[in-house]
Amino acid sequence: MTQKIKLTICYVLLGIGAISMLLPFIWMVSTSLKTAGEATAMPPIWIPKSWKFSNYVTAWNAAPFGRYMINSIIVTTFSTLGELVTTIFAAFAFAKLQFYGKNLIFTILMGTMMVPGELLLIPNFVTLSRFGWINTFFALIVPWLASVFSIFMLRQTFQSVPNEIYYAAKVDGASDFRFLWEVMVPLGKSSIVAIAVLKIIGSWNSFVWPLIVTNEQSMRTLPVGLQAFTTEAGTKFQLLMAASTIVIIPMVVIYIFLQKYIIAGISKSGIKG
Repeated sequence: MTQKIKLTICYVLLGIGAISMLLPFIWMVSTSLKTAGEATAMPPIWIPKSWKFSNYVTAWNAAPFGRYMINSIIVTTFSTLGELVTTIFAAFAFAKLQFYGKNLIFTILMGTMMVPGELLLIPNFVTLSRFGWINTFFALIVPWLASVFSIFMLRQTFQSVPNEIYYAAKVDGASDFRFLWEVMVPLGKSSIVAIAVLKIIGSWNSFVWPLIVTNEQSMRTLPVGLQAFTTEAGTKFQLLMAASTIVIIPMVVIYIFLQKYIIAGISKSGIKG
């Protein structure tokens, strides 16, 4: 009986947590279907009297969201592919290869994770300005082609592969490159997919950096484009929520289908939360 009570309490607490996490999304979708009056009504109205799906069409046409979406897809795709390449090679080097100063270099890289990202905004902006990359895809992509956290995460996975397998492959004449792509990458697939999903979500939702390094609408991404609904006259909440729903839906779908890889990848990396 005691065990059943514990399970019941556990499920109740998990249910409350799940509901509290879903409430903002429910409110966002609900508001996206309201009239302007209902969106700002007090007390709040949860269920609109008449569902205005036309808000989505109005929101889409309020700004060049087609261009914003293409930009977001380009930035997300290339930054994710670039990070995967650098992460796989770096993680393999730190996990299996022997070279002078390996531990020191890895320690320094880990130390950079303690530096707040906000402190790097100005130096990165100045560097890109001198390269002439402001308002280009280079500025949106190149600074995010590597991630120390991703390297650490995949390194943990690669280290779990016994060194005997690596030595046996070397005896059989396999190069490091062949061993990496034919043995290590398949074995670390869960972690690699988890890294890719987290990168896709982070890049797709990025706001501050694209806002800083772009000054033309043709280079804006979707999160930056949401500013179109906030003016000096006020915020059109129903249209803002409709546009936000459009932005979020692709990431929700990706997470739902690939969440098992995220869980498996993090568990294999040895990271505890």
